[in-house]
Amino acid sequence: MRLVSLLPSATEIVYALGLGDDLVGVTFECEVPAGYRSGVAVVVGGRDTRGMSPGEIDAYVKAQLAAGADLYTLHAGALAGLDPDLILTQDLCRVCALPSGRVADAVDHLGCRAEVLSLDPYTLDDVLGTILDVGAAARVPDRAEALVDGLRARLAAVGAAVAGRPRPRVAVVEWIDPPFGAGHWIPDLVRVAGGDPVATHPGARSTATTWAALRAARPEVVLVAPCGFHLDGAAAQAESVAPHFPGAQVWAVDADGLIVRAGPRLVDGAEAIAAILHPDAVPAPEEGSARRVA
Repeated sequence: MRLVSLLPSATEIVYALGLGDDLVGVTFECEVPAGYRSGVAVVVGGRDTRGMSPGEIDAYVKAQLAAGADLYTLHAGALAGLDPDLILTQDLCRVCALPSGRVADAVDHLGCRAEVLSLDPYTLDDVLGTILDVGAAARVPDRAEALVDGLRARLAAVGAAVAGRPRPRVAVVEWIDPPFGAGHWIPDLVRVAGGDPVATHPGARSTATTWAALRAARPEVVLVAPCGFHLDGAAAQAESVAPHFPGAQVWAVDADGLIVRAGPRLVDGAEAIAAILHPDAVPAPEEGSARRVA
């Protein structure tokens, strides 16, 4: 089966299912794990925001959306040339990836025979469900079930390790200018990890807030996990966040690797958060996962 993934989290699912060699098209933001061939065709492009501040990125996004413009560009000609059987896309967030409607329209226009599967999870359990959906659509349901069973077992082990322990109040900052409290599956990760998520929007889109509102939630631990950034970028931003929360622990977390992408590595994120909140009960997070800044 020839697979095209139009969002990074779906690409992670494809690789986790052992289907990396079937992947023929990806986005410019997708990451190829070690051991797999590089050079997969890029069929979705977008603006390179490296060098832009969080405030500048936010202004650019708002201007594009206000104008009715897409943040991502589908290279339809490249897509047609790949002759895909299955295209993985989403409608969860216009800021994160191309909406599925644009993809479906392009497929119809091109006369492409591919199935288009939209992955739109809002909770951690939904994310695990999307893995099963991809496995079924890619005709490897047994692999998907085995993968999800393993992920659930790891989550259960984390829950058992932190059971009965005091739960610190945890705020997760998904963006810093303006500040966004965490939404979607992120509160689930905090709960699994033995924390009490505050100033969150569980199972719903995150929204802009204020530093005063976040402080009013009285977090004991603040996790800075800005969408689109790995650990070094998150740590640089966490330095500016720390003064807003005197007395709280402030940590930077590899957001793209562990927190914001709706794929199997969210379980790594739950384990990393548990190690931050309960270091005497859970092994330390892997190097590169998290860093305390205050």
